[in-house]
Amino acid sequence: MEAGQADIDAAARALEAGSLVAFPTETVYGLGADAENPAAVAAIYAAKGRPQDHPVIVHVAPGAALDYWCAEIPSEARQLADAFWPGPLTMILKRAPNIPDAVSGGQDTVGIRCPSHPVAIRLLQAFKGGRGGVAAPSANKFGHVSPTTAQHVRDEFGADPRIAAVLDGGQSEVGIESTIVDLSRLATHGPVLLRPGHISAESIAAVIDRMPVRPDALGADPSAPRASGTLESHYAPHTPVAMQDTATLAATLERLHGAGRKVALIHYSALPPVHAEVALPPTPEGFAHALYAALRTMDGAGADLILVEAPPQDGAWLGVNDRLRRAAHGSTGIVHGLINNTTDL
Repeated sequence: MEAGQADIDAAARALEAGSLVAFPTETVYGLGADAENPAAVAAIYAAKGRPQDHPVIVHVAPGAALDYWCAEIPSEARQLADAFWPGPLTMILKRAPNIPDAVSGGQDTVGIRCPSHPVAIRLLQAFKGGRGGVAAPSANKFGHVSPTTAQHVRDEFGADPRIAAVLDGGQSEVGIESTIVDLSRLATHGPVLLRPGHISAESIAAVIDRMPVRPDALGADPSAPRASGTLESHYAPHTPVAMQDTATLAATLERLHGAGRKVALIHYSALPPVHAEVALPPTPEGFAHALYAALRTMDGAGADLILVEAPPQDGAWLGVNDRLRRAAHGSTGIVHGLINNTTDL
């Protein structure tokens, strides 16, 4: 049942008192704390097991004063906020000196966004009369699959006393984390797409007349800000994950079956039956919406491997492919090892 206003008001008071609150956004569920309370932000890191130098995103209410949070606000930032907020876009900007560095991992930048989920908006409006910011990474243990339902959060943390409330807002509509665009180095690098998501680079370019570049196009850059969810291994279930293209999946499934291996399959094409499977919609929006729930379900299926049918490689699938690549990072060779009984499970 979706959280009512009394639940939301109580959660806002808990945030003001320094406690943590899990809440829904249109992307995934977040684990929130008062962004201006370093001790409360530290509790997020402790609950998640998150490295202290890994920044979190500050969530603000519609109409929030950007210049309170950010020291430099280029016209492109205001254009993007007008076009996409409330919505799944995070901007990296220079941090205002009054904002504690706890939210930015010690950097001089801050990630900021205004979510569009109605429960998130009502929480942000109730918190400090709409003038506060809630620091909130995804509400899961660090590196694990992000939650898209309130039950996912409860499964992840149990009865953690640091979490005062888990606000229910149904299943997250988008299903993968927000797009992150770095605007803190416009003069030298232009806009940089640090994390792809529901809002594409092309959509951003249509607003600011500049196409964001990917970090790999810039080469090594010590000035590049660190951002949430950009580690090579991330969004991963406990069960190893591997991806294969549609053309080779049927043969692989047959060989794994012959080797006595249990496979959990995430797919969108017609394929032979396996130990456990879930079929996702063959569209980037539908696939993204259901992906994390599917990974969590298959992670509990008692399989040796989660095998994913690789999505198309065109731009509309960039966010989905980014999350799957990170989930499968480190599992190179896992299929070969399972078939040949050389992988120690």
